[in-house]
Amino acid sequence: MPAAPAPLQIGPYRIDRPVILAPMAGVTDKPFRVLCKRLGAGLAVSEMTTSDPRFWGTTKSLRRMDHAGEPDPVSVQIAGTDPATMAAAARHNVDHGAQLIDINMGCPAKKVCNAWAGSALMRDEALVARILEAVVAAVDVPVTLKIRTGWDATHRNAPAIAHIARESGIAALAVHGRSREQHYTGVAEYGTIAAIKAAISIPVIANGDIDSPHKAAEVLRLTGADAVMVGRAAQGRPWIFREIWHYLSRGELLPEPSLDEVRDILLGHLRDLHAFHGEEAGVRIARKHLGWYAKDRPENHAFRAVVNRAATAAEQLRLTGEYFEGLVADGAATAREAA
Repeated sequence: MPAAPAPLQIGPYRIDRPVILAPMAGVTDKPFRVLCKRLGAGLAVSEMTTSDPRFWGTTKSLRRMDHAGEPDPVSVQIAGTDPATMAAAARHNVDHGAQLIDINMGCPAKKVCNAWAGSALMRDEALVARILEAVVAAVDVPVTLKIRTGWDATHRNAPAIAHIARESGIAALAVHGRSREQHYTGVAEYGTIAAIKAAISIPVIANGDIDSPHKAAEVLRLTGADAVMVGRAAQGRPWIFREIWHYLSRGELLPEPSLDEVRDILLGHLRDLHAFHGEEAGVRIARKHLGWYAKDRPENHAFRAVVNRAATAAEQLRLTGEYFEGLVADGAATAREAA
């Protein structure tokens, strides 16, 4: 039986289930965060928000800063390169409901790294220190940091960044087991995370390729980390958090959710997306989630071809419901034939 990790303490916040939803731009909006928390995530980090005050009044930024009704603690990720601007962004987000501030130094996207933000910052350790110190000093809430192992395979300076983080007052550190150069290709390595955990006293969260309960237990064993962080594996499988926690805490696997439950979860998710983003944007954003929910099913391509034509919320809900009703009926018929 795997050893269940102890509750994760980040400042005054005790995370009883240290299985965390990773911040993902365009994915971890409020409807998805709330859903993942309901299905077992102990913490869910927001999409990356810009530190540039010129964009705080845009529709996108206002939605990303909307935390009304979100279960505590609310964690908001900010990105940028200027210490004073990042400090101001941290204060602004705390004023708008953030209870944890997370600093993005892990995003590998070109449009982020070309501006020397995200994981590109790891190339300038002096600037990293100035940013971390400025943000920690600016707010009275815990500040966390997300990094990668380094810039490329020959520059794995995450241990050095981890020491800077500890000295700067960072409350917890999440490490993705890939370099920026890898993006999301290849496989994650956990030796660097283990070295960081052995060297610093603040909580360390392991991230990268955690896609099952067994993998979560293996990564915790290999790294000694205090928590695991799940990203892409939660897309279309938000119940992965309860599956991981059940296995870590009880040593047994939960059965897969029934088609009825998946249908109900998905339809609820769609309604929340429509309500939060508005009908037009909600329908558009929901399409990628529909694809993720259906990706492992043989009818995926046919389903997406039909449901992606939906132009209204009502039509999207109807077509999705009909798809799952058909799957349930087919399953019942197969069961009868087998009997």
